Amino acid sequence: MTHNIPSTMRAMVMENKGQPLRLQILPVPAPAAGQVLIKVIACGVCRTDLHIIDGELPAPVLPLIPGHEIVGEVVALGEGVTTLSPGEKVGVPWLAYTCGHCKYCSMDQENLCEHALFTGYSVNGGYAEYVLALADYCLHVPENYVHPGGAPLMCAGLIGYRSWRMVPEHAQHIGLYGFGAAAHILVQIAQYHYKSIYAFTRPDDKAGESFALKMGAAWAGSSLDAPPVLLDAAIIFAPDGSLVPQALSQVDRGGVVVCGGIHMSDIPGFPYRLLWEERVIRSVANLTRKDGELLMEVIQHVPVATIVQTYPLEQANEALQALRHGKIKGAAVLVM
Repeated sequence: MTHNIPSTMRAMVMENKGQPLRLQILPVPAPAAGQVLIKVIACGVCRTDLHIIDGELPAPVLPLIPGHEIVGEVVALGEGVTTLSPGEKVGVPWLAYTCGHCKYCSMDQENLCEHALFTGYSVNGGYAEYVLALADYCLHVPENYVHPGGAPLMCAGLIGYRSWRMVPEHAQHIGLYGFGAAAHILVQIAQYHYKSIYAFTRPDDKAGESFALKMGAAWAGSSLDAPPVLLDAAIIFAPDGSLVPQALSQVDRGGVVVCGGIHMSDIPGFPYRLLWEERVIRSVANLTRKDGELLMEVIQHVPVATIVQTYPLEQANEALQALRHGKIKGAAVLVM
């Protein structure tokens, strides 16, 4: 069953590491068994896309269409798909496939699957007018998020929420290092739960501090500053390993520092006293489908509003550069 699907589509393609994406006209792919074809409404531009394009994530399948923060409409079904119908609105996140039988999948840790595939990295993503996805890995998106503002929820929201779930429930004072797409979503969830957020931005980024306060942070300052209280936990979204000992120095006894990024520069050596008193450092890797289901449920009760800067598809390189240089407040999103 199809919806007037054209034979070709526009796509921004990564041909080589470290090179700008190229606009190409490609055939619209046909869904195989278990897949759906999705007409992309919007695709978020994630810092992970920069890590892929810059070669910091080592094994993209080239040529590659990046993009893993996708909101779109199902327009065709592959054989055997019964869980989705043409016309349904869905989200497509980073996790594209898991094997279901490795030791991690068998322990409900599919985010660590030994054979996982990832959208916009192992398989083509959403910097295009159409994208294929396995039906079982698509998320049902609430109707009021089926627009460009819903796209950042598919990664910034999901990874932010998984990181949030690593924070102890009793934590009241929570630091967020790097106030971008994930943090500006998470601060709204924190407010709903009456938690206080302390936002850390790049040194001298007064606009970033102002944005964090506007979004609801209790305090905002440089990543080199001390907040007015000791933190119960901190989440690091910025890909800067030097922030790990910095965050530890601001976390109270028994506190947790969560590293929420897929890539980070090396963590420098630091004195044991920063880790002592049962402080914990942990990372967040990828996501599970359960994370997606939980977040989609949360946003039906918590009025999350994303701040987005939209770009037409053919300006993907400009959007990536703006993200690279810290020019995006909230999230950048490509619209078709």
